[in-house]
Amino acid sequence: MTNSSYLAFSAADAWHAFWHGQVGAWILTKGLRVMLLLIGAVLAARFINWAAMRVTSRLEAQSGDALVRSEATKHRQAVASVISWVSIVLLFVVVAVQITNELDIPVSSLVAPAAVLGAALGFGAQKLVQDLLAGFFIITERQYGFGDLVQLSMLGAPEEAVGTVEEVTLRVTKLRTADGEVYTVPNGNIVRSLNMSKDWARAVVDIPVPVTADLNRVNEVLHEVGDASMDDPVLKDLLLDQPSLMGVESIGLDNVNLRMVARTLPGKQYDAGRRLRVLVVRALGRAGVVTPTEAMPTVGGLPQTAATGGRAPEEPPPDQAPERER
Repeated sequence: MTNSSYLAFSAADAWHAFWHGQVGAWILTKGLRVMLLLIGAVLAARFINWAAMRVTSRLEAQSGDALVRSEATKHRQAVASVISWVSIVLLFVVVAVQITNELDIPVSSLVAPAAVLGAALGFGAQKLVQDLLAGFFIITERQYGFGDLVQLSMLGAPEEAVGTVEEVTLRVTKLRTADGEVYTVPNGNIVRSLNMSKDWARAVVDIPVPVTADLNRVNEVLHEVGDASMDDPVLKDLLLDQPSLMGVESIGLDNVNLRMVARTLPGKQYDAGRRLRVLVVRALGRAGVVTPTEAMPTVGGLPQTAATGGRAPEEPPPDQAPERER
C-alpha cells in the first residue's frame, strides 16, 4: 500500500470519526437546531419589518392626494411602528430562551447572576424605563403622530426642538427640521409637547399701516382681500373658512397694527400666512396705502431751512474759508 492510499484512508477515518464523535453529534443535533432558530429569528424579524412597511404604505395610499393626513391615519402609523418594534423584541427574547434550553443551561444556575444583573440594570435602566413609559402614554393619548408638526421642550435643553415627526417608538421620537436636520429625542426627556398640526391651525397676519391712513378705507380693502382669498388658486386648498379681520391690535408712534386671522389645514398655517400677506400688500398698494417706513421722510429730503430749524445756515469765518475763495 502506498503512502497516498494510507493518507486517504486516514483522512476519511478522521472525518468519519469526527462526525460520529461527541462534537460532531452535537453539531448535527443541537447545533443545527440553534442555527435554525437564529436563521428563523432573522427571517421573522425581516418579515415583521416588511409587514410594518406594507401597512404604512397602505395607510399613505389611503390618504390619497390629501394635503394632510387624518388624525386616525397618523395614529395608526405610530401604532404600527410600535407594534413592529415590540414584536421584534419579544421574538428575540423567545429565541434566546429556546437557545438556552437547547444548550441545556439550567435555569436555576442563572437565578443568582440574573439577580445581580437585575439589580445593576435596575439602577442603570431607570432612564430606559422612563423613556418606554413616556412613549407608551404618547402613543395611547395621541399627543402626536407620524407627519405632525410639533415643538418639543426637553429636559435640560436650552431650546425647543421644532420639526415634523418622522418616527415614533416607545423609546424615542425623531423629528426632521425645516433645514433637513433630524432630532432624536428620548421620550423621557420630553416635558412639554406642542402639536401645531392637530385637527386645524390658524394663520395670524399682522398688518402695519401709517397712523395717517384712513382706517375705514383700510378695513374695506382688507375685507375685500378676505372675500377674494377663497377664490385664490393657492389659498382655496389651504383655508377652512374665510379670513376675518379682528381689528386694531396695537397702536405705535408711527403705525397702527391690524390683525387678520384664518383657519387652515393642520400644519399649513405658515403657507397660508405667506400667501395672505402677498395679497394684502398688493391690495394696499393698489389702494395707495404705503407702509410706515415708506411714508417717513428722510433728513436729506427736507429743505435746508427745515433741517436747521427754520434758520439760515451760518457762513464760515473768513479765516476758515476754502483755499479757492482766498
